[in-house]
Amino acid sequence: MEHKILVTGASGAFGSLTCIQLAENGHKVVGTLRSLKGKNEAIANELKAKGVALVEMDVTNEESVNAGVNSAIEQMDGLDTVFNNAGIGANGILECFTVGDIQKMFDVNVFGVQRVLRAVLPFLRQQGRGTIIHTSSCIGRVTTPFLASYSASKYALESLAEGYRAELSGFGIESCIIEPGGYPTGFMSGMITPSDNERMKQYGEMASLPETSIDGYVAYVESIPEQRPERVAEALVNLVNTPFGEKPFRTVVDFSGLKQPIENYNQLLNETTKAIYTANGVANLLNLNKD
Repeated sequence: MEHKILVTGASGAFGSLTCIQLAENGHKVVGTLRSLKGKNEAIANELKAKGVALVEMDVTNEESVNAGVNSAIEQMDGLDTVFNNAGIGANGILECFTVGDIQKMFDVNVFGVQRVLRAVLPFLRQQGRGTIIHTSSCIGRVTTPFLASYSASKYALESLAEGYRAELSGFGIESCIIEPGGYPTGFMSGMITPSDNERMKQYGEMASLPETSIDGYVAYVESIPEQRPERVAEALVNLVNTPFGEKPFRTVVDFSGLKQPIENYNQLLNETTKAIYTANGVANLLNLNKD
């Protein structure tokens, strides 16, 4: 079955590979990039050559998001699946991030998602059918030192996804989360770092640990043959191709040892959620309207 899919953050490894694999699977795909020029020009040309339509969209700008979504719907003559994939990372000592540093990241990872959803949902609700997929992270479930500010944004995204799942189920809109582990991609080198260097000096030797830690982690995941971004794209394509109403809410994609413990945690949370919804008399909100 052909789907009409909007993918944000199409210039990154997960986004570009997913766009290409979706197009190769016979789906109509519109990918969004902040700009089609400059550093994105090569990947933009590659995506277009693979049959992926592109629109410029800055998820931190509401007008840009609304225009981009309207353009995507026009180009595909419809829309049924939205993959919220645009994201930015952060690595550093938490106190040394200014509020502005963290706001910059949240503006993409959290508020950007809200802008996109507010743009697409009137169309999907009127249609009475749709699929929303989010790129979260295994460290959107557990927090590690120096990556806590990034984790905080993904924890927030997970909560948004939980809320939307319940509030949209009656409209026939399903919600899903992809939770990748760490992958050796450009994402790692493009992370925001703290801008308060004066505070950094007060941490002494610890100030160098975030960079040492991330370098060591990248070397570790590079040593695992399966830990490649193609696996995340494949998981997303499999999710899209899974029949409506049968998709799992969370899918962990990891080959570095995180998969099983995170899945155990997710299962426990799922049971807790069901119990709380049942106790509050709203368990029906976990049932997707498939009519």
